[in-house]
Amino acid sequence: MQELIDQLIIILKGIWLKKHYIVIIAALICPIGWLLVASMPDQYESSAKVNVDTQSLLRPLLRGLTVQPNADLQVRLIARTLFTRPNLERIAQLADLNITTISDLEMDKVLEELESSLTITTSDRSNIFNISYTAEDPKEARAVVQSALDVFIERTMGENRTDSDKAGDFLETQIQEYEDRLLEDERKLTEFKQNNAGITGANVGDYYSGLQAQKARLEEARLQLREVDSKLRSARAQLKGEEPTFGIIRQRQQAANYPTQYDARIDALQRTLDELSLKYTDRHPNIIELKRRVEDLKVQQSEEVARLQEASALEPQNSGELDSNPVYQQMKLNVTQLENERVSLAVRVREYTSKVKEFEDKIHLIPEIESQLISLNRGYEITKGKYNELLSRREQARLSQSADLTVDDIQFKVVDPPRVPLQPVGPNHILFSTMVMVTSIMAGIGIAFLLSQINPVALTANQLQMVTGIPVFGLISMASGTKATLREQVRYHSFWIGFFIILVAYVALVLWHLELFS
Repeated sequence: MQELIDQLIIILKGIWLKKHYIVIIAALICPIGWLLVASMPDQYESSAKVNVDTQSLLRPLLRGLTVQPNADLQVRLIARTLFTRPNLERIAQLADLNITTISDLEMDKVLEELESSLTITTSDRSNIFNISYTAEDPKEARAVVQSALDVFIERTMGENRTDSDKAGDFLETQIQEYEDRLLEDERKLTEFKQNNAGITGANVGDYYSGLQAQKARLEEARLQLREVDSKLRSARAQLKGEEPTFGIIRQRQQAANYPTQYDARIDALQRTLDELSLKYTDRHPNIIELKRRVEDLKVQQSEEVARLQEASALEPQNSGELDSNPVYQQMKLNVTQLENERVSLAVRVREYTSKVKEFEDKIHLIPEIESQLISLNRGYEITKGKYNELLSRREQARLSQSADLTVDDIQFKVVDPPRVPLQPVGPNHILFSTMVMVTSIMAGIGIAFLLSQINPVALTANQLQMVTGIPVFGLISMASGTKATLREQVRYHSFWIGFFIILVAYVALVLWHLELFS
């Protein structure tokens, strides 16, 4: 540690021996530097403060009915994007900064200077924006700040209107697109139902319930047929044990017509067929089915009439006066009715069996058809939901546009308008002058240190011993002559006089700048 202190002392003594170079360097640098500082042009700053009010009275009333963007975030975003090239070009045009530019390179320099000198600041807790600009011309500073303020307000209001228009156009485009998709899905769904109506009916989900219903009807018809067969066998057995007459025979009057149980059903189906013929063509499935049922009933009616005629022909006829056995006739009529009922039930069983077989033949197609129908319905419901949602959003957008036209959500209040500055704000001549003087003194010290190292002088015995490596046993003081002493005193006093002159010049320069800017 002591060696470092001794080395530092040696360096300082070496610099002190060359101290007159400090004054010389400072005397050369300070006037040049102070002249450059004095020639620096004055800078004038103009500023403006604007309050952005985003709390509209209409906003709370329309909450939930209209689309309400974040106005605070929108304003701050536009403030950050104020330094984009289009905005800077607009500001330069309004402030007439582009009048003197000839080439694009000069215009780029103007925009770069404008971007570096123009500032916009705001606090996090308030919506008061401060726009400031520094220029050599005070009128130019005021014009730039006013132009930046106009562009800021114009962009904020215009961005709000532009966003509303773009949102409206986008919603109209999407609504038209989803409307076309909805019509296409409806067409596909209708065509699918029409193409598969003969297989599954109106609803695929009713197929399995329809199949179970047909099977239940078939089982019920078969049970009724078995019951009728049992009754018919019993009735025929009873009929065989009964005599047809009592022995008293009277002339039988032949009946011209034989009424059957099918007459009323045929008439009812015929009336229904006549009514449907007025609405549909002969190829309609309902008309074809009714005609087929009428034909089957007519065949059964003809069979029953033939059996009645055959039974009448087998009955004994005589011109006697004795009547036939009424019990036998009643049994005979009961057998005939049971036979007719059995024929009807047999037809019904065949019909239900055919329908069940028809349902079972289509059962392998039902899962595929049901899957396709579910897919079509799902796509249709999704498209319909999106379409209805877009319609709702469009109404909200229209209401929002009407509200924007009625009352502006964002209102600007210029708190402090821009003015032409009277006093310059820079450059700081005193600071720069001080920096020049300090720099010149440091440069002089550096030159003195460099010269002391180039032409070293042994100032102590230790330094001499370190340089030569020879031990020093004693010191002899030098007795200077009168001329040497006088020359040393002149150097000493000239150093302090020169330093004092530089200091006085610095103080005078500072006082001059203070008086100039007061």
